[in-house]
Amino acid sequence: MAALTAAALGCVGFLAYQASATAPEPPSHARHAGDSKGKSKGKDQDKNGKKKSTALPGDSGSGLRVVYALEDRRVWLVGADEQPTRTFEVHPSSASPAPGTYEVTSRRQSTIGSDGVKVEHVVVFHTDEGVVFGFSAAVDGSTPDPNAAKKTGGIRESREDASAMWDFAQVGTRVVVIA
Repeated sequence: MAALTAAALGCVGFLAYQASATAPEPPSHARHAGDSKGKSKGKDQDKNGKKKSTALPGDSGSGLRVVYALEDRRVWLVGADEQPTRTFEVHPSSASPAPGTYEVTSRRQSTIGSDGVKVEHVVVFHTDEGVVFGFSAAVDGSTPDPNAAKKTGGIRESREDASAMWDFAQVGTRVVVIA
């Protein structure tokens, strides 16, 4: 009986090893300023296959602000001292705000997003033609469908990143959207 148990445990261990060896590396959602001198550990690559920089873009304004780079799908939380306190990837919905400077207009602890998903830590900064643009986290961890027929402006973050955004971006905080 002991030999059979040992063989079964060995089999399970081998299968677990095989599964972990072939599983993709988990995405790096949260980046803190100063980690690896601003270099991403994830597989962020541009259109040419080169590693994308996670450095704060130079054309992102000044002072305390949230910076949202549309093309990079990345956000920076920037303190009054011009130093990013955090940067992370986001998942946009089917509509995007135009580049420009906005302000956080409202916040909501939790609600149902325009795509029908329960979201939390909602930070709204713009409304255009009935589309509300804001950052939030889906309670179930889902991301929005960027190809949805219905125009929605939710910009999804991980729950951890949404919590950081919630603490950082109070009503009136500037949000700078860049291409």
